Amino acid sequence: GHKHPRTPTPIPPSSSAKKAAMAAAQPQRLATYLAAVRSTLDAAMCLENFSSQVVERHNKPEVEVGSCKELLMTPVVIARNASERVLIEGSINSLRISIAIKQADEIERILVKKFMRFLMMRAENFFVLRRKPVEGYDVSFLVTNFHTESMYKHKLVDFIVQFMDDIDKEISEMKIQLNARARTSASAFLGVFQ
Repeated sequence: GHKHPRTPTPIPPSSSAKKAAMAAAQPQRLATYLAAVRSTLDAAMCLENFSSQVVERHNKPEVEVGSCKELLMTPVVIARNASERVLIEGSINSLRISIAIKQADEIERILVKKFMRFLMMRAENFFVLRRKPVEGYDVSFLVTNFHTESMYKHKLVDFIVQFMDDIDKEISEMKIQLNARARTSASAFLGVFQ
């Protein structure tokens, strides 16, 4: 008779294999998310000088003022998940980028709040950072036509995307350091009772 080669039955992946596969997919998802933000910013950052239609010789960021609806573009939200998202609001002469940073637990919420407060107190050093974020977001940037005239557009986009990439790593690193300090403090405190 003719024998058929036997195909091995697939072994279901263990939970550690599933976690490893999910961890490997995480950077890819982040790269896709950041690529979507980058391409949207590239498209939206076509800003031009536009004087106010209300007050003569004034040039205010229309995305902030919102005096004329026809000068505002439709806002775009790019979300990685429920807690991580970017709101991009454009107008003829300005662009506002608001970022909600991932906060998995109470420690991360506190770290993000303190870190953003630290950055916003130094907003003048960042040129495009707003002192107060848009409601529901952790940090906001405001890019005007004056920024795009005095700086390279692709460098502004790079800065915002790099900020998004780095802030995630920074918060995770701060959380690890905080947990390590708490563990050291707890063991020193409990060592007194032994």
